[in-house]
Order: sequence, then structure tokens, then C-alpha cells
Amino acid sequence: MIAMLLMHLYTGESTLKYRRFFKKMKNELSRSLTHRHIQMIAIGGAIGTGLFLGSGTAIQKAGPALILAYLMAGIICFFMMRAIGELVLSDIKLTSFIDFVRKYLGERWEFVIGWTYWLCWISLAMADLTASGIYLRYWFPFVPQWLVPLVIIITLLSFNLLSVGLYGELESWFASVKVLAIIALIITGVFLILFRVRIGDNVVSVNNLFAHGGFFPKGWSGLLAAFPMVIFAFTGIEMVGLTSGETENPKRDLPRAINSLPIRIGLFYIGSMFVIMCIYPWNEIVTSSSPFVQVFSGIGVKMAAGAINFVVLTAALSACNSAIFSTSRTLFVLARSNKAPSSYAKTSSHGVPVQSLLFSSIVLLVIVLLNYVIPQSVFQIISGVATISFIFVWIVLVICHAKYKAALKGKKTSFSMPFYPFSSILTILFFAGVLFLLVLDKSTLLSVIFSLVWFIFLAFCYSLIPKKVKKKL
Repeated sequence: MIAMLLMHLYTGESTLKYRRFFKKMKNELSRSLTHRHIQMIAIGGAIGTGLFLGSGTAIQKAGPALILAYLMAGIICFFMMRAIGELVLSDIKLTSFIDFVRKYLGERWEFVIGWTYWLCWISLAMADLTASGIYLRYWFPFVPQWLVPLVIIITLLSFNLLSVGLYGELESWFASVKVLAIIALIITGVFLILFRVRIGDNVVSVNNLFAHGGFFPKGWSGLLAAFPMVIFAFTGIEMVGLTSGETENPKRDLPRAINSLPIRIGLFYIGSMFVIMCIYPWNEIVTSSSPFVQVFSGIGVKMAAGAINFVVLTAALSACNSAIFSTSRTLFVLARSNKAPSSYAKTSSHGVPVQSLLFSSIVLLVIVLLNYVIPQSVFQIISGVATISFIFVWIVLVICHAKYKAALKGKKTSFSMPFYPFSSILTILFFAGVLFLLVLDKSTLLSVIFSLVWFIFLAFCYSLIPKKVKKKL
């Protein structure tokens, strides 16, 4: 079915009905995202559901050393974002970083990376839609798990169809909820640490980071085992580079959003993990629920479980909202270079790529069926595919940046990647190492196999593009 769908991309076929419906469309995106929108999109991209949900399991794998894992991954992600930022700002006429893949690596790579990036967000959205069904059943246990994703897809699609600015507003509110929850946790934790409050048999103290097997209780192997989960928490961080075509002032807003990344990582990830493991010894943090719930429940906040469940649900909705946005913009870019149906490059009077939005949303409906058929195992498989695909795209983007820098022949730019080329080499090696860890992990082996098949499948599909279409590329 997928093969038939991709083959259709090059025929340009469209029924007369759809041609009439979309005949008033134009071909430009709306620059409706303000500075506030870009900042909140960047913040929302830096706070994934992995922080609220997966951090408990990551703590059990690495202990307090997880703080170091977030620090190391955060530095590498900052280098990656600086590379993307320098690329995007080198030519703001291009719509997104996918355009630069075509410019520096060629048409085949643009096709593979473009559709892989589409898969990144589709799979991530499917994982979060699955999680949303589980979260909502906390309040409504009688609601079928498959029904929730269906309602969410229809709702978010409706908002995204109206205007780009409305997407920015939604993401701003989603990000605000996540930020408030983390700040509340950190302020509470600092208060408990300063006054050495006793919770059960434990005294809240910085000593809890070292008193239970040391800072590296699981050794370096435990630290390495936590990296795949840490990277999953960062997936989507690059999306701010996809908004350049719809930003009022990209030369001002993108550098500010990217340069504030270290502060966001330090506050949201390192700060929250530091506080959590000071309040509770790492070996007492459970994996069956969010560490955030455990902290607030431990200090007597009766509504903790419900409140954090709402925050986690918001984080999942944010990821889904971003997925609908990013997949449609990815298809828009691909369509403009004849690697997707030409109708996907047409926008409404509000500057929204309607057909791209509809196509991605229809594909997302697959998760409704999967939640009905295999509700227990679908999340792990799909989240693994998302992580692997994102890392692959990140590596290729850093390579594109290296090609761009080579073309400059030593000339300086206004937003140059720091410590280049050392930072570029380090970033590629780090991400390649995480991919190697995922290959060794039996729990992600099926996801690795699916991803490899996907890459081979895309390369094969590109070879099937008619020659008359390739001449237009």
C-alpha cells in the first residue's frame, strides 16, 4: 500500500473535483509566526514527553549520572542546532533545512531525508497519540483507547487548517503548561533542600546524589544505557529550523531561540533531575509512574497525580500538534522540488498547505487502527522508529553544514557554529554512537530493522521516478 502511495507521488494525478476545490490556492507559506511563537515553539521542542514519563526509567538505568547524560546530550544538541541555524540563515529564501539537503547533498538525499523526516514526526505523533489515549483514561476509564487519538487528530487538524498563527498560539499554550510544571517542581525542590525537609524516612539533601552507591552507581555502562532514552526526550528540538519560512523576522528570532537552548536544557532537564534525585534517593524512584507525580505526592499534594497527568497529556498534545505542522511543511518542501504531488505545494488564502495537512492527518489515522488491534505493544515499536529516524536526520543535517562550511572556504558568517570543525565531528560521532547502542538493545531491534527497511525502500522508490520528472528536479 505504501509503495503504491509513493508511486502516485510522481504521476501528478488529481481528480477534477480536487482541482476545482484547490484552484484558488497560492504557493507561498504565511509568515505569521511572531518572536513569541518562535521562542515558545523552541521551548516546547526542548521539552518532550520523555522528560515527564521516561525519566524514571532513565534514572534507574544511570542513577544520578543521568544529570551528566543530559548535560552531554544537551551540549551536542546545541552544536547541532547551531549548525542548522547557520545553514538556515545563510539563505532565508529557502523554506526549511530540507532545502539545504538538496543544495549540498543532491536530489536523492533530499528525497530520502525529506520523507524520513516526515516519518520521524508521523511516528512520534503516533506514539504520543497512543500515550494520550492512556493518559485520558486516567479520568475516563470507560473511553476506548482508540477513540482518543481519533478525536485529537480531528481537533488539531481543524486548528492547523485555519492559520499558521493559530498553530503558534496553540503551541505557546502547550509549552507554557509544561514550563510551569517544571518551574513548580524546581522551586518546590529548592525550598525542600534549603530547609532539609524530611519526607518519609528520607531527608531532602544534595547528599542523596552521592550517598546511595555514588554518583555513578551503575558505572559507565549505566550511563551509556540511558543515552537512547535521553535522546528520545530531545526529539523535535530541531523543529524551530523548520519554521524559518513562516517567521516574521528569521534573522532575529532564530538565533535568539537557538542561543537560549543551553538555558532551557539546564533549567528543564538538568534542574528537574537534580531536584528529583535530591528529594528522593535514585533507587527509590519508581518507573511505573512519572517522577514528578512521586515528588508532589510525597510532599502531600493530593492532586499531584491528576495535575501531572494533565501536564503529560499536554506534552503529548504538543508533540501531535507539532507533528501535524512539521509533516505538512516537509511535504510542502518536497512538492516544490517534485518529490511529492504538486498539489502539496499549494497553500490556502491563509498561507496554509491544506492538502499536505490532510494527507499527514489521514496517515495518522493508522494509529487509531493499531490502538484497536495491538494496544499494548504499539508504543514501544513506534517510539523506537522515531528516535532512530530523528538521529539519522540530525547526522545528515550536520554533514550538510560541513559541506556548506567547506564551500565558504574559511569565510566567517554572522551565526557561525562554535568550535567548528571539532564540534561538527564530535556531534556526528556522538549520534552515531547512540545509534550503535540502539542496535545492541534487544528492545529496539525491531525498530532498527524497520528503519533500515524504510531507508532502502526510499532509495529504491527514488530510482523509480520517471526520467521526465527527474529532468525537472
